Amino acid sequence: MTTSAAQARYPLTQGVNPWLVTCSVMLPTFMEVLDTAIASVALPYIAGSLSASNSEATWVLTSYLVANAVILPASNWFARRFGRKRFLLTCVVIFTVASFFCGAAPSLAVILLARIVQGAGGGALQPLSQSILLESFSLKDRSKAMAAYGLGIVVAPVLGPTLGGWLTDTWTWRYAFYINIPVGILAVIMISRFVHDPPYIKHAKVGAFDNIGFGLLAVWTGCLQIVLDKGQEDDWFGATWVRWAIAALIVAFISWIWRSWTNPKGLVDLHILKNRNFRTGCYMITLLGMCIYITIAILPLYYQEILGYTAFTAGLVVGPRGIGSFIGSPVIGILGSRIDNRKLLCAGFLGFAVCAFIFGTVDLSIGPYTLLIPITLTGFALSFVFVPLATLATSTLSNQEMGNATGLFNMLRNIGGSIGIAMATTAVTRRADSHQTDLAAGLAPTSAILQQKSAFIAAYLGHRIGPPGARPGSFALIYNLMQQQAAMLAYIDVFRWTAVLAVICAAAVWLFGKPPQHAGPPPGAH
Repeated sequence: MTTSAAQARYPLTQGVNPWLVTCSVMLPTFMEVLDTAIASVALPYIAGSLSASNSEATWVLTSYLVANAVILPASNWFARRFGRKRFLLTCVVIFTVASFFCGAAPSLAVILLARIVQGAGGGALQPLSQSILLESFSLKDRSKAMAAYGLGIVVAPVLGPTLGGWLTDTWTWRYAFYINIPVGILAVIMISRFVHDPPYIKHAKVGAFDNIGFGLLAVWTGCLQIVLDKGQEDDWFGATWVRWAIAALIVAFISWIWRSWTNPKGLVDLHILKNRNFRTGCYMITLLGMCIYITIAILPLYYQEILGYTAFTAGLVVGPRGIGSFIGSPVIGILGSRIDNRKLLCAGFLGFAVCAFIFGTVDLSIGPYTLLIPITLTGFALSFVFVPLATLATSTLSNQEMGNATGLFNMLRNIGGSIGIAMATTAVTRRADSHQTDLAAGLAPTSAILQQKSAFIAAYLGHRIGPPGARPGSFALIYNLMQQQAAMLAYIDVFRWTAVLAVICAAAVWLFGKPPQHAGPPPGAH
């Protein structure tokens, strides 16, 4: 095929098959999302290897998320200033090199510095990839493009814990970072070959960098992440530093909104929120971030902390969610251009709510296959959520607005996920204490049932540890069982609250305006 014929067939991608562009930009996106989840399994091993506490090791996650969130909204300015392709390649190289230094880090300080650099490089990968992908397809085919994109976004966090556990158990935690190197090299080769900047990027006139806006963004996102990560440990508002951090967060956040709204050359153009569908999409993606990250974080913890599974085994148990996403992505790619995306989105949230409610029926007798079907259906339902949501949110935006929109869109998903995880972990801790108090109220020392069970257990223990320790041992076992039951009930509460949140999301779907059907590209498309 000649060059002119190729450009006539694929005008939006300058003669390159858009599916080659899709594969090229999906590699760094998948790598970045995977890395967010893969490191969480290795935290205890990182702490032990680098002589740090588990609490200190959590900064390996926090430092990455902070740098990631700060760069996300700024990605549009950098892409227009230096060229989107050049900026994407730079980010992939930074992320890949930083991954090597994360794996080779000899101390906690070095790995934290490397994670900050890695987060800065990875922050722009998702919005850049998404904007390139959306502009590579016509409006009527965007559902197919977002199905491929959604497959990477949804499957990567599911594979992360499983792959991280396997790499850590088989070799060492360092390979959880080294695995990014070959993927990054392949991404650089494919992006260099198949991705091109559109004319409006090549000839864009970009103003000076908004240093004040960027600084305010860094302050409020950093304060938010630190408070969410460490607030539970210090009893939230009971700690003076938390109150000061929240005060700084509020002041910086309001100042950032004012700066972004009033400064026409600001880092982020918040006037895009005047668009009804995008404004609704931002609200919905925040709630989606809460829903998806709660289940991704809490369900494996339930298997590990309550049922005693290893990290690798727990990752295998929740792995079928990726199979559901793999099946659902091509289905939504076909249906997305034929059915009102609001109906698909509503169905996805309702399906997710049903699965979350089923998770809320667990008990201590479940096995590794008990929740196989609902876990698989969760992945299938999420395919029906992410793809229509991204399509609806961007359906009425021009290509020139896409970079600014996707940066803001992805930032809100990360923030929603951080808030969701913090809420869920806090709820698990505090609801467990509440349930333990309730259970203990029914186990008075004079209770006939308690005395009967204690005597039965003491008789069993007497043959193994001797009569002197049998009676105290029986009460210790009963207390441990009560703690386990209380923790299980706390997880059930969180699963059910997540189901309620998903139902609210299903109702909120209808805030979207009806999208155009089978229309041409939006104004300004190239």
